[in-house]
Order: sequence, then structure tokens, then C-alpha cells
Amino acid sequence: MTTVHEPAVTTAADALSVWPASAVEPREGELTVGGVPLAEVADRFGTPVYVIDEDEVRERCRTYRHAFPDAEVLYAAKAFLCRAMIHWVDEEGLGLDVCSAGELELAVTTGFPPERIVLHGNAKSPRDLDTALRLGVGRIVIDSPSEIARLAAAVGPDGHQKVMVRVVPGISAGGHEKIRTGTEDQKFGLSIPDGYAQHAIARILDQPQLELTGLHCHLGSQITSVKPYLAAVRRMVGLMARLHEQHGLVLRELDLGGGHGIAYRPGEPALDLTALARKVRAELTEACTAAGLTVPRLIIEPGRAIAGPAGIALYHVLSVKRTGAHTYVAVDGGMSDNPRPALYGVRYAPRLVGRHSIAAPAPVTVVGRHCEAGDIVAADVELPDDIRPGDLLAVPAAGAYHLSMASGYNLVGRPPVVAVDDGRARLLIRRESLEDIRSRDVGL
Repeated sequence: MTTVHEPAVTTAADALSVWPASAVEPREGELTVGGVPLAEVADRFGTPVYVIDEDEVRERCRTYRHAFPDAEVLYAAKAFLCRAMIHWVDEEGLGLDVCSAGELELAVTTGFPPERIVLHGNAKSPRDLDTALRLGVGRIVIDSPSEIARLAAAVGPDGHQKVMVRVVPGISAGGHEKIRTGTEDQKFGLSIPDGYAQHAIARILDQPQLELTGLHCHLGSQITSVKPYLAAVRRMVGLMARLHEQHGLVLRELDLGGGHGIAYRPGEPALDLTALARKVRAELTEACTAAGLTVPRLIIEPGRAIAGPAGIALYHVLSVKRTGAHTYVAVDGGMSDNPRPALYGVRYAPRLVGRHSIAAPAPVTVVGRHCEAGDIVAADVELPDDIRPGDLLAVPAAGAYHLSMASGYNLVGRPPVVAVDDGRARLLIRRESLEDIRSRDVGL
């Protein structure tokens, strides 16, 4: 999990730089992940299908634990969640960051310890809060002033709940304006300059059944530079110093959220985790020492950086259409299983697998099957000029925000998830069937 600096793809190793570490090409045109040929996965489970490398997930969890040995590492469940993922994260010693009663209940009923779970959300429903209290969630992150009275009433005068406050640090960072959450004037968190954060904290301190353990911030997603995190540390410690001066408050936790960027295509940058850990730790110690504060325990919430590079999406080509100066390669999936290109303009690097082509590469746009002009899987990429219906395409870095954001558009059904490890493929989540769709429709 280091930053990729190569300016261009020059070797076979470079071409596989955004794939799981287990990805190998035993023969030209064949690609295996976790010891399993991807063409075999497609034949056995059909397409579209998500493939996730279990060992890659586990290794990335371990990398975070080693880089941040004194911090609490919470896996951000919104990136990708299923019972197997919960089990892997638990075994590797990470906590969980959840955003709904659904994510929370799936985790706890799978056996994940609720005290190692943090509940987020800018608009938590009564069910979210009731479920969190019933299951004994470790901490609840307060995101708006109205949550304070609601939560205190739900806890009751004899109850107890640990909470944090999400603060807006006023820092712009992230790969797209729609995933930048550290700036003022957006839906997340409480502002420092207008006093909302300080006012909320004072109200929490007046509720004896709520225990304020620390502050939380989240700058955004797909951040590839360490600098915004260092700026966030300085601003958060500055607020902690003012709170100590005003209330004598000593906060023992500081959550810097996640948003750690990955490379989606060879040559793109990724956040340097080793540099992040070293520099954030040094910045936090220096800032707290200067302010006369005890250094709080650091909490981080990686999601994409753990699940994203471990996943692959497989599609079969349905048609190839040459029109004007463009070639459109249509596949049997699209924005219903990956809306991110339409939402954020994300660019992927699909690869032909299952056969060896000697044709020269040619520019194409890979499009989906849905009734939207914006249903694009990968714009302006190079594939062999003899690409044809029936070919199999594999899209790397597809483990995060694919299934979790998948929709029922055109009623095509959401794809299955298959785990690969040590030469074995097993089904984690089955394909959504027409019967699943019919059974929910009770309107006749």
C-alpha cells in the first residue's frame, strides 16, 4: 500500500500495479487472482460478478495495524460489507464504523463485538439510535445539535452512552467536489467558526448520561496527500485546547476519519500510508505538547483503502459498435452495479481476460447496458482492436462502493460476490434473482 509514482505503464508488473498482490498472468491472456483463473469464476458464477481477494483484504488490515500500532483502526463498513468481510475484519483486530441500523445489526448478528463499533450518520433515524443503544454500540458520533436531546432521552436518566462530536475542520480535500466533507457549508458535522461545535459540546457536558470521549472529523474521500490530515490535526488540537481552557475538558480520543485514496489506474497516485502514520503521529504530539495537552488516542477509519484494491468486477461483452470516431464496447453490467463513473467521473482500467489477443490496442469506451447516456464503465481506454461479443473484461480496484451503491435500475438484479483465496472460489453473496424482485412487489 505505497504510493505509485510511475508516470506510464512500461512493464507487465506496472499493468498489474492496481490489482491484488496475488494477481498473476500464468499464460498470455489468462489472469488468476487468489490462485483462481478469472475466466473460471465467470464461467462458474456468471457475469456481472464481483470478485474479492480475501488475503488482500486481510493483508491490508494488517498493514494498517502495523502502521498505526497505537491507534484504533475502524473499517468503514459503507465501502463494502457482508458477513465474510465482518469476520475477516474482526479476526484481523480492526473495529467497525457503521452508518445505519442495517450495517450495525448485520455486524452484531455475525458476532462482531458491539463495543468495537462506532455509529455515524448526519441524520440518524430513531431506529438507528434505538438499535445502537439496544445492541450496546461502543460510541455514537453526534452530527447535529438535535441529536443530543434525542439521544439523551433515549438513553434515559440511569443509562450511559459514549459519544463523540463530528467537527468541520474547514479543509477542502478529496478527489471530487461531491466527496469533500471537511469544508464549511455542507451537511456533515458542526462548524468551529460559527460556534456550533462548541455549543453542542457544552450541551453534551450538561447531559450526565452522555460521556464525551473525543472529537471526530472526516475530510472527504480519495485523498492522496498527507498535508490535509496534518492541517486537520492542528485545527482539532486547537479546538481541544480551547475546550480545555473553557471547561477543563480533557478529551482522550481524536478521530481523523478516513478517505485514504487508492490508485484506480496504473500510474495514478495513492496515499502513502507509512508517511501518513509517521507524520500524523509527529504532528499530533507536537501540537499537543505546544498546547499543554495530553496526547489523545488516534482513531482512523479506512474503507476504500482496504476493500477497493481487493475487488474486481467481471463483465461479458455484449456488443461492439463503431460510430463516427468512437468505438463503444457494451457489457452486461453498468451503472446499476457501479454508479461511480456517472456520479464522480471515476476512471478505470479494464483488461481483456480469458483469451490472448495479438491485435494492436485501440481506444474504446466501455459502456453499460442501461438506458442512460451516462452509463459508462470506462471512458477512453485501450483494448485490443479485435474486441468482440463474448469476450470477458475484468475491472480492477472494484472492491469499494460498487455493491454497496448498487441499485435496482432496469430490474437487472445486483451481481453476486465471490471470494477467492488459495486456489478456491466460494460464493459470499448470491445474485439477486427475478424471484427476489417479484417477492418484494406486493401491489397486486
